[in-house]
Amino acid sequence: MRFKIGCLIIVTLSGLFSFCYAQTGSSTISGTVLTQNNQPADAATVILLNLPDSSVVMSALVGATGSFRFSYVNPGSYILLATRLGFKKAYSTSFKVTAGLDVTAAPIILSALNKELKEVAIVAKKPYIEVRPGKLIINPSASIVADGQSVLEILRQSPGVRVDNNDIVSVNGRQDALIMIDGKPTNLTGPDLAALLKSTQGNNIDRMEVLKGGSAKYDAAGGGIINIIYKKGTNIGTNGTFNASAGYGKYYKGSTGIGLNHRTKAYNVFASYSLALNKQWKDVYTDRTVDYAGLVSNYNTTYKSIIQSRSHAFRFGTDFFLSPIQNLGFLVYGTVNNNNIGKDNTLHIYNNGNLDSTILARSTVDRDISNINYNLNYNAKLDKTGRSITANATYSRAKRHSDEYITNTFADENGFTYRDPLLLQNISPTKINNWSGFLALSNPLTNGKLDMGLKYSYTTTDNNLVFGPQINGIYTVNTTFSNHFLFNEKIGAAYLNYTAKFGKFDFDGGLRGEYTNNKGTSLNAAGVAYDVTPHKYFNLFPTAILNYRYNDKNEFALNLSRGITRPGYDKLNPFLYFVDLYNYQSGNPYLKPEYHNLIQLSHTYNSETVTSLRAEITTGATFPFYGQDDASKISLSADVNLGRVYTYGININTPVKFTGWWTSNYDIDASYQRYIAYAQYGNLNKGTADVIVTSTQTFTMPGGFAAQLSGRFETATFYGIKQFRPAGFMDLGISKQILNKMGRISLVGNDIFKLNRDRASINYQNVNINILDRREYRKIYLNFSYRFGKTTVKSSATHVTGNEEEQNRMKPPQ
Repeated sequence: MRFKIGCLIIVTLSGLFSFCYAQTGSSTISGTVLTQNNQPADAATVILLNLPDSSVVMSALVGATGSFRFSYVNPGSYILLATRLGFKKAYSTSFKVTAGLDVTAAPIILSALNKELKEVAIVAKKPYIEVRPGKLIINPSASIVADGQSVLEILRQSPGVRVDNNDIVSVNGRQDALIMIDGKPTNLTGPDLAALLKSTQGNNIDRMEVLKGGSAKYDAAGGGIINIIYKKGTNIGTNGTFNASAGYGKYYKGSTGIGLNHRTKAYNVFASYSLALNKQWKDVYTDRTVDYAGLVSNYNTTYKSIIQSRSHAFRFGTDFFLSPIQNLGFLVYGTVNNNNIGKDNTLHIYNNGNLDSTILARSTVDRDISNINYNLNYNAKLDKTGRSITANATYSRAKRHSDEYITNTFADENGFTYRDPLLLQNISPTKINNWSGFLALSNPLTNGKLDMGLKYSYTTTDNNLVFGPQINGIYTVNTTFSNHFLFNEKIGAAYLNYTAKFGKFDFDGGLRGEYTNNKGTSLNAAGVAYDVTPHKYFNLFPTAILNYRYNDKNEFALNLSRGITRPGYDKLNPFLYFVDLYNYQSGNPYLKPEYHNLIQLSHTYNSETVTSLRAEITTGATFPFYGQDDASKISLSADVNLGRVYTYGININTPVKFTGWWTSNYDIDASYQRYIAYAQYGNLNKGTADVIVTSTQTFTMPGGFAAQLSGRFETATFYGIKQFRPAGFMDLGISKQILNKMGRISLVGNDIFKLNRDRASINYQNVNINILDRREYRKIYLNFSYRFGKTTVKSSATHVTGNEEEQNRMKPPQ
């Protein structure tokens, strides 16, 4: 094993030095595209054509300033074609490219097709949803429903993304997605990540990129990648944004935030802060049937909770421009969440249809979670050929304290108390620390580019669960439940990634190697330690994407990738969590990673309609598994590596323009999945269909008003050992630009028909449970946002900190 790792590191280091002296003969072509009134033609498409046959070489989208750029262009004769919805096509004059010399093309001017289209030029702006082979781009500024909404709500509405009732974000199936902001880790999962995404306003975001799988440069994330990119500008100066939102469902909601950016020739300083206040309800109803020894018992639970939260999110950093080719940056960011949770759990026990007894468990939870991240980064260009180096170091710290005191009262079938109350304590502090370092080199070649890099990550967790009853007025420790769990993990990684262009073909392929060494130690109440999770493993993760441009309207892509989803640190804790006296949840210290193997073929028509076929095999697939002791009637659930999952699917995403004032986007994802359990978990071998339809309708109205209707529907489907019933939601919003188009006010209603809820059942082995999970999704918001200062100021430089996966797994227990 060490030999393999050594070979991989030697090859990578050799490449790091040897390619520092490689030569390149490719050039770059840059320029601008403007409308006839000399405004930037953002969202236009520029196509580079060969002469004399006019074959397509490559294409690019025009940025907000009207600029575009083509890299790695071979010597030859070319012409540029610019297109934009609502405008006539425009060509540049022909020109020649000489090896090693860059070309700046003359500005290309677009003319409106006619007066009517000019008056409704809003349709020529960026669409809300853009689909590319292997990538979906969400532009929040183009959405009415997204206006004033948090990033989490925008993701919940987006095709190809799933946000479940626990606010877990996923792309491929239901595996946790890797979340990044400006190419750097969020350092959060679970409630921490949800709080950050809820407090981040969509009108501060330029776009969100959703990828089924990344190149070898990224962590081998089997659950997909979501990269949230802040808005950027181009000139020296100061600018900022302010937003505020007030909402109501059954309880109040509110948020406000401000972001500032100041740029000079020598440095750039940026900062943002947001505060979110939220009070919401959650209801979960379960009906569990136990058939044992001629007695049919029903354990019907009604769980009601009210959660009050106050979330602070902050970001501060600076970039120093040491020279035209060197940047040094420092960044600190994080969240602080204060939560107060009131729980009311009522358990009714029936025997043969007759009420036997009732147990009422009431508690109040005081829970605070903080996550702070510090990053130091350095970027430099090594020479004029484009070789560059990136290095950074990141330290992340997550802390959680949670104090809960539970009062259980007992009543017989007539409502009379039959025993004294049972008082319990549940104290569970957690500390997680992560140190990581990342080094990468990018080296242009004659027809492409070679990227290579090294990464090291070290994580420690300290989890202490103290649980027990009050006896004679003093809380004691129950050794069955209480445990002190220590866990550490070391991950070393190296990668090589090669991109190239060969005529009508584009290739992006690479190989990533990751070595993992982790160990868990459990300390019981007596202080005796024993190791529970010694895991050492090495994996190779190849990726390959091949694009073929058949002509200017048809493009094909083939994507092959292998990925891994490691369990969250909290899921490895061997703790027994109390739900009620007959229902417990447990961590699993023996939980192993799951592996994903994906092949996908896609076709893009007219740069708009994308059709994809995919096949994926997941081994070691992780799902919640429910066990039950029929004699004691106790249920225990834990995540396990249940088995293998085979998925075959088709996805179609297309925009439709009905009129000049009504446009829409449709996304249809249909798949067939087969679940096959490993022998120790029974004889599960079940196939299921799953169809998800997402639609967005946008309406442009007189007087500067606009409206949007968006919704999603998912058919009944099977997942793990749970059968889910159909589910969906519909959102409606209306907005108007104000203050010389620098401000916007909107009114948005979420889940207006109150359809968003999980209804599931489990009927496997001796477990029979029906579940209804409802949250406060139906809400109405009034939102205001305002941009001030010089709106073309550059935002902070992108910082890739390199510990994306570890930070996404740093999820304190709930």
